[in-house]
Amino acid sequence: MSDLFEAGGLEDNAPRPLADRLRPKTLAEIVGQDHLVGSEGPIGRMVAQKRPHSIILWGPPGTGKTTIARLLSHAFDLHFVQLSAVFSGVADLKKTFDTARHMRRTGKGTLLFVDEIHRFNRSQQDSFLPVMEDGTIVLVGATTENPSFELNGAVLSRAQVLVLRRLDDAALETLLRRAETHHGERLPLTDDARASLRAMADGDGRYILNLAEDIAALKVVKPMDSAALVAAIQKRAPLYDKSREEHYNIISALHKSIRGSDPDAALYWLARMLAGGEQPLYIARRLVRASVEDIGLADPQALVQALAAKEMYDFLGSPEGEIALAQCVLYLASAPKSNAVYTALGAAKRAAEEYGSLMPPAHILNAPTKLMKNLGYGKGYEYDHEAEEGFSGQNYFPDKMERRKLYEPKETGFEREIVKRLEYWEKLREKKLKAEK
Repeated sequence: MSDLFEAGGLEDNAPRPLADRLRPKTLAEIVGQDHLVGSEGPIGRMVAQKRPHSIILWGPPGTGKTTIARLLSHAFDLHFVQLSAVFSGVADLKKTFDTARHMRRTGKGTLLFVDEIHRFNRSQQDSFLPVMEDGTIVLVGATTENPSFELNGAVLSRAQVLVLRRLDDAALETLLRRAETHHGERLPLTDDARASLRAMADGDGRYILNLAEDIAALKVVKPMDSAALVAAIQKRAPLYDKSREEHYNIISALHKSIRGSDPDAALYWLARMLAGGEQPLYIARRLVRASVEDIGLADPQALVQALAAKEMYDFLGSPEGEIALAQCVLYLASAPKSNAVYTALGAAKRAAEEYGSLMPPAHILNAPTKLMKNLGYGKGYEYDHEAEEGFSGQNYFPDKMERRKLYEPKETGFEREIVKRLEYWEKLREKKLKAEK
């Protein structure tokens, strides 16, 4: 019987989800996390050495975080206490710590498992420090969020962060077979429907076991295909939290797929964001950014396309406006790439910081007053449109600053033409300098 149901006073034959009934009894039964629980993994080594220490388990839902914590308490013969940071406060923590101190005096250690530990605020997280340091508790925290951003540095310095992997197809298939062994019959699914079921689970072991239980309860005679499966069970909403790390991971994947000139991958990540409920105008803003940061003058139309997609979405809304976003994604991903504008601006900013507030050379200053003319403003300025070949070759940098090459266009797309122009003007400039000497 699981600790959770035992704590609730439920009997073995009380209704319990299949995922709980099939919870692994040993570390060896955990699927998909061999890199942690195997003999060479950090948890496997910790158990073999019989030296428990605090850990933070970071991974997506349904990958075994709670199960690992419970099995560790059994492996080290520690009293198991489970708290959820969503429902617990300072009073709950204080009571838990006091109980752990009492048990320690009787010779029994405590493993405190804190689910969603990132939900605790800074002061609540700090309260763990003294009881972790003096050995009152062995802390096992579970989080679906990046600990680097969500947990105090002091807690992280006292606990090893272990990353659990999203369950792959093989691991999910193992869980399906365990469910079938439990029910004593094969699930009524075609091979394609079985693959669809694994895809629906989205790497979540708990979810696929509960889906298997629902399917077994249908008692259908003919195996269901993928369409019948989707009709029979509610499709899972994509794992996507617009306010947390997944949001930034997916938009980063979209942007990098565009930068990497992979239209198919970029379109996939766009679809993931739209399916997850992301604001389309947020996506449009990122596409505008990509058009200038990663394409720039290699294809000046990229910015036009991105702004047009934003305007079309504003005009039509969903779902029709999403087609414009898709067109823009495909255009940007298939366009020639150059970050020359982006890097040129960075170089110009560094030069501006290095040289400070230097005045422009006098010959390119306007002289609207007589005094300014007497001071030499505008003296010697050559009007380029009247110069030979429409190019004067004058210096436009400050007098005390050497000429710098900040913009380095690439030999891609429209920037090839810009390279030719700049090389031509540079030759004219050198010709003028030689003539002046």
